[in-house]
Amino acid sequence: MTELPRNIADTVEHWRAVKPDAEAIRVGSRSWTWTEFGERIRRNAAAQLASGLRPGDRIVSYDKNHPFCLETSFACTLTGTANAVVNFRLAPPEVAYIINDAKADVVLVGHEFLPILEQIRADLPTVRQVIVVGGERDEYEAWLAASEPFSAEPVAEDEPFLQLYTSGTTGFPKGAMITQHNMHAHALTLEDMVGVDESSVSMVAMPLFHVGGSSWALSTLFHGARQLIVRDVNPPVLVEEMIEQRVSHTFIVPAIFGFLLQVPGIAERDWSNLESVLYGASPMPLPLLRKSIATFPVKFFQVYGMTEASGAVTMLGPDEHNDKANEHRLLSAGLPLRGVEMIAADPVTGDALAAGEVGEIMVRSEQVMPGYWGKPQESANAIVDGWLHSGDLGHIDADGYIYISDRVKDMIISGGENIYPAEIERVLGEHPNVADVAVIGVPDEKWGEVGKAIVTPVPGSTIDPDELIALAKQNLASFKVPKSVEVIAEMPRNATGKILKKDLRAPYWVDRSRSV
Repeated sequence: MTELPRNIADTVEHWRAVKPDAEAIRVGSRSWTWTEFGERIRRNAAAQLASGLRPGDRIVSYDKNHPFCLETSFACTLTGTANAVVNFRLAPPEVAYIINDAKADVVLVGHEFLPILEQIRADLPTVRQVIVVGGERDEYEAWLAASEPFSAEPVAEDEPFLQLYTSGTTGFPKGAMITQHNMHAHALTLEDMVGVDESSVSMVAMPLFHVGGSSWALSTLFHGARQLIVRDVNPPVLVEEMIEQRVSHTFIVPAIFGFLLQVPGIAERDWSNLESVLYGASPMPLPLLRKSIATFPVKFFQVYGMTEASGAVTMLGPDEHNDKANEHRLLSAGLPLRGVEMIAADPVTGDALAAGEVGEIMVRSEQVMPGYWGKPQESANAIVDGWLHSGDLGHIDADGYIYISDRVKDMIISGGENIYPAEIERVLGEHPNVADVAVIGVPDEKWGEVGKAIVTPVPGSTIDPDELIALAKQNLASFKVPKSVEVIAEMPRNATGKILKKDLRAPYWVDRSRSV
């Protein structure tokens, strides 16, 4: 096997020396070799300096998936700046908040989103330069061409080069600062996980503003894999691209599996090049997982992770996905990755709990960020004595498998009993007519709050709420059974596909002094 790069900064130059004329990256009909990709990165770095950026400054990337975002992230390893990637699905005031939080000097904006940026331009006091990428008004290519390729040594590995904003399901999003050292530690785990190497073809379907997009792309590039960048997830087109480009590895969210399974003839297509599929970022309903395993003859890997840890921290591999004797492990998040320590901690004392006891999942690893940009108190609250508070409740069994019960903030306390919605959602999700389910706490005069299930039906089917209540009674303790069921057409979701429970809860907690 070919030697790996020394670090993240060395990634493209390393593979440029190994296979200079091989294709490195492709989006649609456009592609770049490792030599071309490397030169663009070094020109990007020089252009940043020419635009007045200095170590510690932030440059913003605001677009759908496009190679310029990866070029910028790699360029930041040379200049000491950091690429703050904006969620392109945000509303204009939310975009303005992130750009201002980053105190960005320069914004690289995709031409599709220029009207939004122009709308908020007067509200961006730190922004000195806006560079349009793509379209008839493209300025990015000229920006690169105007500077000679950067030739100085990369900055220290403990400097942040990437700034990804937490999804902001509550409050304002925070910028997680990810260093080269963090990402290098994560990239090395791919050897253990899925065997990505220089012969692989990696599909990047997750948005690059999400850790599942940028971390997957940067880590697979580190291993020399050719990248297929997906700008828009159109299931039939995605299937054709995966087959035509001989994709061998990808990471997708469960919702995309649901879309792919609806493509006519999906099971009869030639999937011989597809070796491994990783999924995560939101729970995979067991019926959908079973149907996916039956449809795609590949190795399945479930991963659990977080922005603050540069990506995945656990993995459930193919052996567990096919272990009929231990099917309960499909409900787990798997085992910690190499170099990752995890405990379930007492939420009050922070002490590690015994196997099987539910507490907050804590993570210690070289992957863990140094903190949130410009938020020292939030950083100190999130990382205590090297342990990252995940915000997730769960337990670790006697064999070391991690089981996530729920988000700390999503736990329902009804009459003094702790109720974990994920347990109920797994049961109700087994009903053949249920496409999506979310259990929330709603006010109750007697118990303080009680569980309410909100469900969406499989297309063409109907849901009888009484049937779901009966199903819950058959499989759950009485205090966990939701007191009501509401059927809606579509779940509110954030940009990564997670159901926005805060939006589902909001109407029930109006004018209340507390809202779970």
